[in-house]
Order: sequence, then structure tokens, then C-alpha cells
Amino acid sequence: MIQTEIKQYWALFSSFFKIGTFTIGGGYVMIPLIEKEVVERRRWIGREEFTEMLTLAQSSPGPISINAAVFVGYKTKGYGGLIATVLGTAIPSFVAILLIAFFFADIRTNPVVERIFCGIRPAVVALIVVPVVNMLKKSGFKWGIVTLALLSAVAVWGFSVSPVWIMAVSGIIGVVYHTFIAQS
Repeated sequence: MIQTEIKQYWALFSSFFKIGTFTIGGGYVMIPLIEKEVVERRRWIGREEFTEMLTLAQSSPGPISINAAVFVGYKTKGYGGLIATVLGTAIPSFVAILLIAFFFADIRTNPVVERIFCGIRPAVVALIVVPVVNMLKKSGFKWGIVTLALLSAVAVWGFSVSPVWIMAVSGIIGVVYHTFIAQS
């Protein structure tokens, strides 16, 4: 019995440790890997529950990868699972940052390191786009949603509009649309 429990905690820890170790670019890059591991490979949660978890993870304060780890860990094994998944997610980043800080002065101007990061950037962008496209497919692709997202991105990047205002206006548009336009 205890051995089975330990194996389950180890599976949670090692799955999230692997995800945390092999992703560069932050929490959004981890989403496709987390989905593949917890929904498809391990079947700890269902696809629809994963989509709901992403909504909660994005809405909660803190990094989305840690929020997702909290959800999956707690859902599967309670507080012990939560601790296992959060440690699995956080330890690789912590160690990487520690090593970078320790050696930063030596690698800061290294041309090879600069080229590596230039090569990684497009992959990071692609890994961020994948969950967005998947969420659009799951929610029923609508051009209005895509247009609103693009206009929001242009407002934030091009005109330095605060994301808080974008969220508020988008929420109002959603309420008006679904109350008056979609009902007719």
C-alpha cells in the first residue's frame, strides 16, 4: 500500500519535473506538454477538465505552470500530490536560474550562448501559439473571437493600452453580445 502511494507521488513529481526541465520560455510553453502528459499519457484528468483547469490557472495569480501543477496534483492525490507536482515544476527552473546566476558573468557575452537563445526564440513562440490554436478549436473557432484577440494584441503592443482595460472592455463586449445579439 505504501509502496503504491510512493510510486504515485513519484509519477506526479517525475512527470512535472520532466516538463519543467525540458521547457524554455515559461508556463505557456509548458501547456501542450502538460496536456499530453496528464490527459493523453497518464489520463489523470479528462480533456474538458483540462480546458477548465487552464481557465482557472490563467485566472489565478502566479505562473500558469505552477497553477496547473497545483490543480493536477491536488486533483489526483490531494495535498501530497500538490506538493509533488509543484516541486517537480519548480525545482528545474530554480536550479537553472541558480546556475545562470552563478555563471552569468562568464556566459553573458558568449556568442554561442547568444546564438542558442536566438534559435530558441521562434520555437518558444510556436509553443505558445499551439495551446491558443487548440483552445480555439475546442471552443468552436469563430472569426469574431480571433478578431477580438488580434485587436487586443495590437492595442497592447502597438498603443500601450493596459491589459486591464482590454480585459474590462472584452468582458463588456461579451456580456452585450451574449445578452442582446446572440439571443436574437
